[in-house]
Amino acid sequence: MLKDIYLAGGCFWGAEHYLKQIKGVASTETGYANGNAPNGQAPTYEQVYTDLTGFAETVHLRYDPAVAGLPFLLRMYFLAIDPTSLNKQGEDRGTRYRTGIYYTDPTDLPTIEAAYAAEQAKHQTPLMVEVEPLRNFYRAEDYHQAYLDKHPDGYCHLPSRLFVMAAQAEPEK
Repeated sequence: MLKDIYLAGGCFWGAEHYLKQIKGVASTETGYANGNAPNGQAPTYEQVYTDLTGFAETVHLRYDPAVAGLPFLLRMYFLAIDPTSLNKQGEDRGTRYRTGIYYTDPTDLPTIEAAYAAEQAKHQTPLMVEVEPLRNFYRAEDYHQAYLDKHPDGYCHLPSRLFVMAAQAEPEK
């Protein structure tokens, strides 16, 4: 049975491309999470870009916990972000580029908290990664889906070596 987790890691083009390389990730989808959608309408990229909506660029992962467990996925996530940076990843700045772990299954929270604590132990400064229940998620426009597959030379704040590392990583259950 597949499970869901939503991870915000800066620009979703690179985050999505990185995360989908991981064995056990069944699908990825870019979108906007945990913001304010007037009248429940999906925001546009242009609206999110203003930083006035409160949305974070986020990747929705569907994964097979029998292949790759949530602790493993979260360790991989932390390898691809600067968890001590507030509203900035690479050269991308703004609240839309904040980092966050958004969950839909409350039983995942202890696992998320343990992964967070393990990551915090590696740093002298506090982590700036939100951990919250998913309040809302709107799929990004089609041109944002699998962006780096369609545009291999497109902008990405992540080094390409991370994509190779993700594809070669041996999952843990």
